Amino acid sequence: MPDPTVPPTPPVPLDALLAREDLGLRRIAGPDDPGLVVHWVHTSEMADPYPYLLGGELLLSAGVHIPDGAGPGYFDAYASRIVAAGGAALGFGVAPVHDTVPDALVEACALHGLPLLEVPPRTTFSGVARAVWRLMAQARLAELRRVTEAQQGLAAAAGRPDPVPSVLRRLAGRLDGWAVLYGPEGTRLAAAGREPGEEVRLALAGLADVVRPDVAPGRDLPGTAAGGAGRPASAADTVAGTRLTAYTLGAGRGFVLGVAAPRQEPGDHTIASVAAVLLSLLTGEHQSGRGAARSAALVRLLLGSTPEDVAGLLGGQEWRVVHARPDGPAPDHVAASALGAALGSALVDADGRTVRVLVPGDRAVEALPGWTLGVSAAVGPREWPAADTQAARALARARATRAPLVRHGGRPALTDLVAGPDAEAHARALLAPLAAVPALPETLRTWLSLHGSWDRTAVALSVHRNTVRQRIARCAALLDADLDDPDVRMELWFALRRG
Repeated sequence: MPDPTVPPTPPVPLDALLAREDLGLRRIAGPDDPGLVVHWVHTSEMADPYPYLLGGELLLSAGVHIPDGAGPGYFDAYASRIVAAGGAALGFGVAPVHDTVPDALVEACALHGLPLLEVPPRTTFSGVARAVWRLMAQARLAELRRVTEAQQGLAAAAGRPDPVPSVLRRLAGRLDGWAVLYGPEGTRLAAAGREPGEEVRLALAGLADVVRPDVAPGRDLPGTAAGGAGRPASAADTVAGTRLTAYTLGAGRGFVLGVAAPRQEPGDHTIASVAAVLLSLLTGEHQSGRGAARSAALVRLLLGSTPEDVAGLLGGQEWRVVHARPDGPAPDHVAASALGAALGSALVDADGRTVRVLVPGDRAVEALPGWTLGVSAAVGPREWPAADTQAARALARARATRAPLVRHGGRPALTDLVAGPDAEAHARALLAPLAAVPALPETLRTWLSLHGSWDRTAVALSVHRNTVRQRIARCAALLDADLDDPDVRMELWFALRRG
């Protein structure tokens, strides 16, 4: 039997449908298994429903397709095709076509292990479908409540004096299983819940080795998923009837969360993923010896030491500054911390819509879904202010060109030939006529960056192209400048970059 194409809705236990007194459904053949579930409802009067089933359906039929004088062979073929398609159960409506369920159909369903339900005349097929959708909605609501309560409990546990053991205990309790934190070398650092047998423990440790970033891949697993910014990668397996899942924590630090549970309920993966993100933050570099050294360096800088004085505490390496803007709303501290974890650094500063991250120079910075990044060159502590400026300019270029990531180039820029204060004073004077209307400089900057394209500028600013034309015309009038002149455009672009 093929695996059903599972829809994004909770399944409905067949027993829950049978328990509805208003429907009056009765099981007359097939297994009495409490684990049987229905994913959706489908009505068909085709003699061979196989091509029209996705799997997991409660198939409803009034027997219109049954020819006169049909023998056991017809019903055997009919039931076998439903089972081959992955159908969950068959509901047969009595009246107006058939007064009773054909005995041959009952025997065929019993032979093939297909649950057969008798649908009484007073119950319409649409009523059965409506009952299934209502049960699904109730299950979804219960799942959302369970996940929300678990998230709140995990967040509260993360704020306790012993956050890591508290999060593991809360997670194990929610999943009725065992939660364990493995270190970079595979050592078990902490665990909570009911500890399983040796076979399961060894299998979970092996699964943790597979998802650990510093271990070369070489094993095939039933289920794996790659993580993005703030979202852990995971792998899953089943051993001795126990569901095993492993989640990577952070970006390349080697910590892994392992979970062993006797069953998997809807929402369990979401709950465990929330715990993995919290543990990623709790096991960040500020918890390590190197993180303590960096914290000491920051304290000394605040107390008057120079970058050169604290370079030794920072490992004497070069660093990059990353400026990031989210594609959506302004980031909160959780989103900013998740970004830092994805970039492999705990040195994060969220300032309005922009997040700044200080990243070790030997660590690669790649594009991240949902973020626009500007990356500086790798420099020593003395050049950090200059790197901050480089990252800001790179982010501005990335946003102007709608690129997910722009790196600072090593080639000297024209703007570097003019002293900063002089360039800023010139920019303020040149753009002064536009200062009263903030939308005008932004529109002009975007329009110039997109080579004068009305349509692309309208899309970038989420306005109508006629609005762009009106604003650019007003800029030309206020500046008393010919915006078709390349020299004028170059001077304005310089001013907009420094203003």
